[in-house]
Amino acid sequence: MIGIETKKHSLTSHPLCSALLLCSVVKVPSQHTKKSHNSLPFLSSLHTKMQLFFFFFLLPLYLLHFHHSATAHTLSDYHSLLSFKSTSVTSDPTHFLSSWTPSTPYCTWPGITCDSLNRHVITLNLTSLSLSGTITTLHLPFLTTLSLADNHFYGPIPSSLSSLSFLKYLNLSNNNFNSTFSPQLSQLQNLQVLDFYNNNMTGPLPVSVANMTNLKHLHLGGNFFSGQIPPEYGKWRNIEYLAVSGNELTGTIPPDIGNLKSLKELYIGYYNTYSGGIPPEIGNLSELVRFDAAYCGLSGEIPAEIGKLQKLDTLFLQVNALSGSLTSELGNLKNLKSMDLSNNALSGEVPASFSLLKNLTLLNLFRNKLHGSIPEFIGELPNLEVLQLWENNFTGSIPKSLGQNGKLTLVDLSSNKLTGSLPPDLCFGHKLQTLITLGNFLFGPIPDSLGKCESLTRIRMGDSFLNGSIPKGLFGLPKLTQVELQDNFLSGTFPDSGSISPNLGQITLSNNQLYGPLPPTIGNFTSMQKLLLDGNKFSGPIPPQIGRLQQLSKMDFSHNKFSGSIAKEISHCKLLTFVDLSRNELSGEIPKEIKNMRILNYLNISRNHLVGTIPRSIAAMQSLTSVDFSYNNLSGLVPGTGQFSYFNYTSFLGNPQLCGPYLGPCKEGVANGSQQPHVKGPLSPSLKLLLVIGLLVCSIAFAVVAILKARSLKKAGTRVWKLTAFQRLDFTADDVLDSLKDDYIIGKGGAGIVYKGAMPNGDLVAVKRLPAMSRGSSHDHGFNAEIQTLGRIRHRHIVRLLGFCSNHETNLLVYEYMPNGSLGEVLHGKKGGHLLWDTRYKIAVEAAKGLCYLHHDCSPLIVHRDVKSNNILLDSNFEAHVADFGLAKFLHDSGTSECMSAIAGSYGYIAPEYAYTLKVDEKSDVYSFGVVLLELVTGRKPVGEFGDGVDIVQWVRKLTDSNKEGVLKVLDPRLPSVPTEEVMHVFHVAMLCVEEQAVERPTMREVVQILTELPKPPGSKHGDLTFTESSLTSSNGSESPTTASSKEPNDLEHPPKSSSPDLLLSI
Repeated sequence: MIGIETKKHSLTSHPLCSALLLCSVVKVPSQHTKKSHNSLPFLSSLHTKMQLFFFFFLLPLYLLHFHHSATAHTLSDYHSLLSFKSTSVTSDPTHFLSSWTPSTPYCTWPGITCDSLNRHVITLNLTSLSLSGTITTLHLPFLTTLSLADNHFYGPIPSSLSSLSFLKYLNLSNNNFNSTFSPQLSQLQNLQVLDFYNNNMTGPLPVSVANMTNLKHLHLGGNFFSGQIPPEYGKWRNIEYLAVSGNELTGTIPPDIGNLKSLKELYIGYYNTYSGGIPPEIGNLSELVRFDAAYCGLSGEIPAEIGKLQKLDTLFLQVNALSGSLTSELGNLKNLKSMDLSNNALSGEVPASFSLLKNLTLLNLFRNKLHGSIPEFIGELPNLEVLQLWENNFTGSIPKSLGQNGKLTLVDLSSNKLTGSLPPDLCFGHKLQTLITLGNFLFGPIPDSLGKCESLTRIRMGDSFLNGSIPKGLFGLPKLTQVELQDNFLSGTFPDSGSISPNLGQITLSNNQLYGPLPPTIGNFTSMQKLLLDGNKFSGPIPPQIGRLQQLSKMDFSHNKFSGSIAKEISHCKLLTFVDLSRNELSGEIPKEIKNMRILNYLNISRNHLVGTIPRSIAAMQSLTSVDFSYNNLSGLVPGTGQFSYFNYTSFLGNPQLCGPYLGPCKEGVANGSQQPHVKGPLSPSLKLLLVIGLLVCSIAFAVVAILKARSLKKAGTRVWKLTAFQRLDFTADDVLDSLKDDYIIGKGGAGIVYKGAMPNGDLVAVKRLPAMSRGSSHDHGFNAEIQTLGRIRHRHIVRLLGFCSNHETNLLVYEYMPNGSLGEVLHGKKGGHLLWDTRYKIAVEAAKGLCYLHHDCSPLIVHRDVKSNNILLDSNFEAHVADFGLAKFLHDSGTSECMSAIAGSYGYIAPEYAYTLKVDEKSDVYSFGVVLLELVTGRKPVGEFGDGVDIVQWVRKLTDSNKEGVLKVLDPRLPSVPTEEVMHVFHVAMLCVEEQAVERPTMREVVQILTELPKPPGSKHGDLTFTESSLTSSNGSESPTTASSKEPNDLEHPPKSSSPDLLLSI
């Protein structure tokens, strides 16, 4: 159509064409005219001659001109494409454009579509080719479709694109374009689709786009636009898709949005922080199908007018501050399929009108203040698949009909006040995957039907009053990965049905009334990672088949009646970090083979009947951080080497035949040739008195020295800066001071302000200005000494401290400059999706090596104290370097507490034991590093995304137990493709690092070892797996596409991906 219109225009505008047209309208008069018949022969002859003249002379000239004009246009397209390739594309890693050569017709080039009539380029599609460069001019005057999506183009979007007057489709999403929106682009009056999703655009949302009257699809999400949504956006009459989510918008949502009568999809949430609530005018959007305003600070009540949206099938308002009751008008949404109102402050009961929501597949109301009973009609909703009501105040019993619709896949009713028994038909349709009821007052038996529910992957029903036995067949369900039944009143024996689930990774049966021996078939749980049977009445020997559990990391058999010797086969479980066999009836000697468990941290075999000596090989285990051999019948000398020299004497009490300091003297011959142990014990009163006097004298001496030092500093003045260099530097203190300008600030935080400094020789450095210490601080001398130590550290994965400047009041640290900033900025910024898995894994290993060096190879050893993603910096090659090590303990004196807890670290990274020990050690760093690993896997921040009081560790534990299906639910959805075994491995290491008990965590040396020794089970297919949105929410592929938020608790929706709506198919 475009080519034809252009052709008409050229025909009528050219003089030759005009003459030809004139010829075509000269007609021979009709024989019925009143003119004299004598003139007819003359006119006829004249007309014939004119036709012959134009046909043989003028028409060839015109055709020659038209051919020349068409050739000129095609040559223009040809040269424009080659110019684009040479000037705008600086990197083409897939060599997609290599065939753009003069030797082939440009209309056959890949990515090009031409008009078949005139060979004008009408489509340029270079989507997902990893191209990079900056876009300059693009002179393709007949172009209707332009897509450069999913590449690495950067720089401003050129205003010259406004010359493409026929353009209907413009997609530049998922690139690095920056600067503000050019108003000239609003001249594209034919544009129907404009997609700038996931770039670095800044400034206010463009008002000028409101003048594009034909616009149907506008996606400006995933940028850095700020300010309010312009009221002018209510002017469109044809707009069907509007997304401004994932920006930094503020202000109120304009009621003018209610004028968009054709709107079908509206996305306004995620990272935006609006004030006020949802405007009632939203109810005027009669065509609206999907409304997503999650995670954007909305307050107030849900307007009743939303009930007027008769075509709405998706309503996402989760993670806001909405209050009031659930308006009954929501029951009018007869087409609604997915409703997520979780993580708000909603109160009251579930309205009876919800019984009318017959199409509902997903209902998320968790983390609110709802009360009353769960209505019986909830179980009668015919299409319900996902029901999450956890952390409310629901009372009464669970509807008996729940599950009878045969479609339930996920039920989470935990942390309420529910009573009664479990419904018998929860898995009636054999589609139930996750069942969570923990933290209620439920009683009665577990339904036998759950033992036949082959779709079940997770069952968590701990902390209730359930009784009876474990259903037969439960541990043999083929897809089951996690069973938690702790803190109930279950009785009977450990199930031994013969069939064993190959994927079962956790069994927690703690604190029940189970009894009898463990069956040998327990060795068939080859995927088991946690086996917690403590607090029961299990008896008999520990079966040697336990050694077949190669993935086991935590084993707790304490407080039972196990007898016989400790199975030496336990040593085959190489990944064990925690073993507790205390308070049983075990006998025999301690197996020497325990030494083979190279990452074992915690070993408790106290209160048994063990005999013999403590093997010296166990004392040589560097991984051990806590042991307890107390109250057995052990004898001989306690080893005093290795880790045993640090253990408290209470770990060996209750063994009359053990000897050593504080345990009694050794009998003659027992200690011959043996090193005496250095076991810590109580001090005598006289020694305590001497220590107190010594400390008092030292304190007075330090005080006097500090006063004298302060006076000398005051006399010397505070304006003299001194640069201490730790290597050869080609700049001075004055050069460093020149960087201390607001324009050069590249970061602010609890550890100070960071400036980017350009030195006279061209070197770039990072200058950290630490908060001023209080005058006369006792830390001042210690700081200088510490900095001298830090300045001598040289490691590939530690940011090099080049020097520091001081004027006795202010300290400036000069580091090597890292051009890609911090891991936190990259991962949690709008470009986090471009940080692919290979890079993330490499960063994890490199950062671990840096921390390992600090913990194990420095002299003295250094505890970082503030490990976090913002303290892992990335150089130009995205190689990781650990920064700010050893500084945290000096910040408390300066009064800094912006995001830190004294010397414990940053919020979200602090190990749980700090709350009661107020001590920080290497294991605190390990915990913090585990949080960083979880950030790399999930793409989420440590806190702030999961509701009040919930951090990333708690959130991950809630959703998964290190099995593949669970990890898929928390995996960063921005990752297009990942090696599954590698992701599982890193996730497993992360969960080891964030164990609640410090003794259960590995050392950083062990972390490096585990990370770099990726296990590849025989026969495993270590291939890439591409995840789609549906695979993140459903493991069987049968989940409705409308259940996009059917993830586990607090699994927040991400801003909508840029997609081509149906209307594009016709362009």
